Amino acid sequence: MQSLKVLLLSAAIGCGTGLPAAASSSIWYNSEGGKVRLVTSGKPDEAGRIHGVLDIALKPGWKTYWRDPGDAGVPPQIDISASTNIANATFSFPPPQRHDDGYGKWAGYDHPVSLPVTFTLSAPNEPAVIDADIFLGICETICIPVQTKLTIDPGSDPDNVEDAALVKAAIATLPAPARPDFGINILPGDRETLIVEASFPGNPEAADFFVAGERDYMFGVPARSEKEGKLVFTVPILDRPTTTPTDGGLYYTLTTAAGAVEGLLPFP
Repeated sequence: MQSLKVLLLSAAIGCGTGLPAAASSSIWYNSEGGKVRLVTSGKPDEAGRIHGVLDIALKPGWKTYWRDPGDAGVPPQIDISASTNIANATFSFPPPQRHDDGYGKWAGYDHPVSLPVTFTLSAPNEPAVIDADIFLGICETICIPVQTKLTIDPGSDPDNVEDAALVKAAIATLPAPARPDFGINILPGDRETLIVEASFPGNPEAADFFVAGERDYMFGVPARSEKEGKLVFTVPILDRPTTTPTDGGLYYTLTTAAGAVEGLLPFP
């Protein structure tokens, strides 16, 4: 699969602007490999957040990326700086699958997927309009960028049952929080290797471990092994910041035949 970052050097591939929509969902923006739209549940919750999804309807044979797309892709991105009364927007991600396109291995989705988005209001009791610049990569034999602006006035249709159901269903696909009997423990490694021991129910052959490189970290594909009956993932650290961060951590997802969990692991 040809690198998306290379194709980004070509101007205006897959770019466009969606017209505003007076509803809790935007219009669809059509691209070569599928179409995208934003959907919200309309009403903010008690914490002043509007829940929504980036709905990605991929055509058969096309794929898109997880939060960490590997060294040749671009993760889904959203810019809400042009919005009214929206302080920030945060993606959540369903469990990904491992893909090998012959050029490299990366994490993503080979089916239509709805990525939950949480919009936080600047002033919880004031009206909000979402003007979102969306950018993501979708791939068949090559990868292309999809870029568009999607606009929603959530308050114009706050009781749309169909939209609320879509958002609820998307949130239900997210990994559960990790717990002691279903999650990972970090084993001693070094500056070039992250080693984790996985605990989970079900068949070890169906398990996979995904860690997102952020804050200047970049990771290779995990290698599997067994240690005293436990499944161990050894992850190459391909790049790292000069100084190890002391705040936050790195997102990970552990997928199995029995489901998936996610959490934060300390910076290695």
